[in-house]
Amino acid sequence: MAAMIRTHDWSSSPLGPIEQWPQSLRSIVSLMLASEFAMCVAWGPELGFLYNDHYARILYDKHPAALGGRLDVIWSELWSDIGPLVDRALAGKASFFENLPLVTNRKGYDEQTWFTFSYSPVRDESGAVAGMFCSTYESTERVLIERALRDERERMGQMFAQAPTFMAMLRGPEHRFELTNPGYDKLVGHRPVLGRTVAEALPDAVEQGFLELLDHVYATGEPFTASGMLYAVQAAPGGPVDDRYLDFVYQPIRDANGAVVGIFVEGADVTDRKMLERDLQALNADLEQRVRDRTQELVEAQEALRQAQKMEAVGQLTGGIAHDFNNLLQGITGSLEIVQRRVAQGRVGELDRFITGATTAANRAASLTHRLLAFSRRQPLDPRPVKANPLVASLEDLLRRTIGERIEFEMVLGAGLWTTLCDPNQLENSLLNLVINARDAMPHGGKLTIETCNAHLDDHFAASQRDVRPGHYVCICVSDTGSGMSADTISKAFEPFFTTKPIGQGTGLGLSMIYGFARQSEGYAKIYSEVGQGTTVKLYLPRHYGEAEQDEPLPGLTQDHVTDAGEIVLVVEDDAVVRSLIVEVLGELGYQAVEAHDGPTGLERLRTMERIDLLVTDIGLPGLNGRQVADAGRAMRPGLRVLFMTGYAENAALAAGFLEPGMSMVTKPFAMEALATQIRTIIEG
Repeated sequence: MAAMIRTHDWSSSPLGPIEQWPQSLRSIVSLMLASEFAMCVAWGPELGFLYNDHYARILYDKHPAALGGRLDVIWSELWSDIGPLVDRALAGKASFFENLPLVTNRKGYDEQTWFTFSYSPVRDESGAVAGMFCSTYESTERVLIERALRDERERMGQMFAQAPTFMAMLRGPEHRFELTNPGYDKLVGHRPVLGRTVAEALPDAVEQGFLELLDHVYATGEPFTASGMLYAVQAAPGGPVDDRYLDFVYQPIRDANGAVVGIFVEGADVTDRKMLERDLQALNADLEQRVRDRTQELVEAQEALRQAQKMEAVGQLTGGIAHDFNNLLQGITGSLEIVQRRVAQGRVGELDRFITGATTAANRAASLTHRLLAFSRRQPLDPRPVKANPLVASLEDLLRRTIGERIEFEMVLGAGLWTTLCDPNQLENSLLNLVINARDAMPHGGKLTIETCNAHLDDHFAASQRDVRPGHYVCICVSDTGSGMSADTISKAFEPFFTTKPIGQGTGLGLSMIYGFARQSEGYAKIYSEVGQGTTVKLYLPRHYGEAEQDEPLPGLTQDHVTDAGEIVLVVEDDAVVRSLIVEVLGELGYQAVEAHDGPTGLERLRTMERIDLLVTDIGLPGLNGRQVADAGRAMRPGLRVLFMTGYAENAALAAGFLEPGMSMVTKPFAMEALATQIRTIIEG
């Protein structure tokens, strides 16, 4: 259009030659021609008409004759509608109209159209209104589509309303109600559901698993059909419950590309039919009720005893650990007594042997503590490359204490065992559960064997089992010579809450958790057993072709840990022995260590001392805890660096967002090298 405007003969136009156009008109025309929206300008007393390329498409047959003409002539068929709006703009008042209906004649015939546009006054150099500016787009197609959709929705609404069954339309993955019929409204107790999700509108249905069914249909695109399914309708929280029996289908709705975009619900209330069937079975009703009551009692009893069973398992585990701890403490205290006595006698030649013995026992005690924390910790799976043989071997002492002296225990660890990929803590938990089960199956003694080997599951075997992939696996096998299981028991053994033990002696959760761990690790679990012949449980974990993580040897203090800057470190620790050890090591490394035995004393040091480069504090302190001391210290000394010490699990504080920038944590018991490295890292920033 810019070229057309430049070459147009303006001699007969009300606008006159381009050279005489005022700057205000030139500016608005320049803006109009550069825009990606349809725009036009009507200028001067005779409303000389200018427009851009996008507006030219709206004009159809009126273009190019409309260029330079009078607006009232160009749109003569609309003038009775838009003339007053143009006059309003020329009077200095802007207007906006959305989907305004107009009958245009652009193609040689009248047609109904709709436009969304704005009229704005345009002022000349003197500030007077000299013309009108219009920005517009034709919304005819959109209006017609919306009307068609509305008509279709009304038609479907009539069909819904007249249908003898209940019906509903759900849209999107949240299952938002788009349409319901009177039958559906009656079923749900005339609750307001339109525009709301199933979760928001029908909490009673969510509690009964209907939302999970809808999620499955939406995710898989497979319809779901139910016959005689119970829906306990509770229209108001805490209100009466009305049991209704339903035949229904959840049918996925797909878009043009085949993607699921909603679900169509259709069904019938067959409660009357169910009642008739119940009347026909009147002779059995009382018996069925008693069975249901008894089943409910058993479920409630199992739920009530679940926690007690968990505590029993922990007790069985920690019973063995307590014995080991007594031995380890004996080794520590005995070695230290000998060292003390020999130092007093001046016999210092063989002290290294006893000091090494005490250190080894202390490290084993720390390892047992961390293992107990790993067993008790709740956390998601953290798969890592694992060498199963060292892991199984490390549990030997613990498992021997768990099973007792009447059971013979043997480990057969296969040579050249592959690396697997799994959560090592969960693997340890699974082995503990399997060993406890095996022990309980041999109350009068027997033999328990743990074996490891490489295994290849071929296509034939995988085809005969459910959810098994062919390939290479690491197999961990736990066998006992106990009472064994029947085929029926084996078929149910992995089901949650299924147990053959007497009430109070089993929750039925152990094997189901083991099976879940195996499946989540992309592996497989299998039970082989015969009554009176014992049981073998095999865990198949997928082979991992990478290298397992290696435990690095504990490093010692080196010259790299020494400082020559004499930084001042405040140590707040209520245990005198631990505090003195830390202060002694810091002094050896060149730091100036200041002590505080509790939180208030540490806070007083922070108030009064001129310089403190680092605060090292235990978290569990009397008076004020370590975090309170650190927060108060940072309020007085912004940017104070802090190293926390804790005896709890490494991730406990981190998971709760405990640490802030400039803070770090070390877990007791720690090597002095680890403490020195942390301090050096924090101080150097």
